[in-house]
Formats: sequence, structure tokens, C-alpha cells
Amino acid sequence: MTGVAAVLPGLVTGLSLIIAIGAQNAFVIRQGLTRRFVFEIAIVSAALDATLILLGTGGLGAIIQAVPVIFEIVRWFGVAYLVWFGIQSVRRAFASEVMSLDGDSATTRWGIVLSTVTFSLLNPHVYLDTVIFLGSVANQFGADRWWFALGACTASFLWFFSIAYGARGLSRYVTKPVFWRVLDSIIAVTMFVIAAILATSTLG
Repeated sequence: MTGVAAVLPGLVTGLSLIIAIGAQNAFVIRQGLTRRFVFEIAIVSAALDATLILLGTGGLGAIIQAVPVIFEIVRWFGVAYLVWFGIQSVRRAFASEVMSLDGDSATTRWGIVLSTVTFSLLNPHVYLDTVIFLGSVANQFGADRWWFALGACTASFLWFFSIAYGARGLSRYVTKPVFWRVLDSIIAVTMFVIAAILATSTLG
């Protein structure tokens, strides 16, 4: 397998890792349903994922594995942020006001971008999947490793734009307040569970 042929296994491997119910995906889907800053969320999520994949292909994974304290720092920042976001989701679920499909007018573009960056980077598993695992697999392709990386990066862009705009397209059908209460309740549980997993799992 040479050259551009390495793109396909990169695409398949990237999709197999990214398609999962997680904090980042839940955040992207919810924001897509609100129809606010959908492009910004999709492009930032995909670009950060692609950057980590390229860094891993370039050899950053070996450095990270040699300094395990990096995982510990990211782990506890991630746990704190997930718990905070889970609490915010609980508050939204039990709030008396009706959720507007126009989103929260107090939320700014930069606030959403910052939240997207946080969900993308404050999860040590994203480094295990992209920098270390995908980077290691890419390097098995030798001179064609960048083609593999291109496939994996493409998977990230396809996935995040699909779920963000897919959710946006479905937003017209989910206008009832009960939907948003159930959704935020599910998101809250997801955040708390992932926070617990991060706090108790062994990384590396």
C-alpha cells in the first residue's frame, strides 16, 4: 500500500475512534440543535482533532508518553470542567424558562469557541486516541504516514460537520420544552459519568 491508498485506512481508523458518545460529541450536538455558531463549533472541533493527529504523526506521542504528568494535569482539569458543565446542564433541565432554538442570547461566539476548545483538549483520552494511537499507526506506514494522517484528519472534519449540521437540521422538530429537559438531563449524566471515569481510570 503506497501513497494515496493510505488515506482510506486513515479515514476508517479515524472514524472508528471518533464515533462514540462522549462529552465533546454531546456538546456539539446540543449546540447544533440551538442553531447558534454551528460552523464555528464544527470547524474548531475538527481543526483541533486534525492538529493533534498531525502532531502525533510527527512524533509528539513519544514525548507525551515520556512525561506522564501531562495526563494527570489534563485529567483533573477535565474532571473539574465536566462536573461544572454537568451542573449547568442540570440547572437548565430544571429551569422554568422555555429553551429557545435561537440559543442563549448571553452566550457569545468566543464563549462557545472557548467551550469547544475546552471539550476538545481537557480530555486525556483524546491524546491517547489521536496523538499516541493514530500517530503510532500512521508511522507504521513509513513514508506514506502523512497520507494516513490525511485520511484520519478527513474523518474528523466529516464527523463534526455531520453531527453539527445534522443536529441543526433536526432542530425544527424538537421545539417542545420537555425535549430540552430530557436532553440536558442526558447530557448531565454523560458529563458526570465521563468525569467519574476520568477520575478513576488508569491512563497511559
